[in-house]
Amino acid sequence: MFGIPGKQAVTMTDKAAAQIIKLMTAKGHAGLRIGVKKGGCAGMEYTMEYVDDADPNDEVVEQGGACVMIAPMAQMFLFGTQIDYETSLLESGFKFNNPNVSEACGCGESIKFDEALFAK
Repeated sequence: MFGIPGKQAVTMTDKAAAQIIKLMTAKGHAGLRIGVKKGGCAGMEYTMEYVDDADPNDEVVEQGGACVMIAPMAQMFLFGTQIDYETSLLESGFKFNNPNVSEACGCGESIKFDEALFAK
């Protein structure tokens, strides 16, 4: 929908792809749907859910055997994002390196997008 021919909407690091494959194998699902919703102290939050089939309007990204579906309303916000998976002493989880984010809250759970995205 918002893609550039020959370029994937999002990319995944090897760690992220491996974690997605691990989750899909353990849970028996086809992939993860990624979206955004209003919420959090910065205004928006990422969402992730298990899915068995892509919605006809999802942007489907497959990389290294991992499958991610981007919800239609999130596509313009996520374009150019790199999905990573990080593990530390205190936590582990997916990290979105998103060039469209202008601010993030201190806890890292919510984000604010560049206002230029809304003018398009």
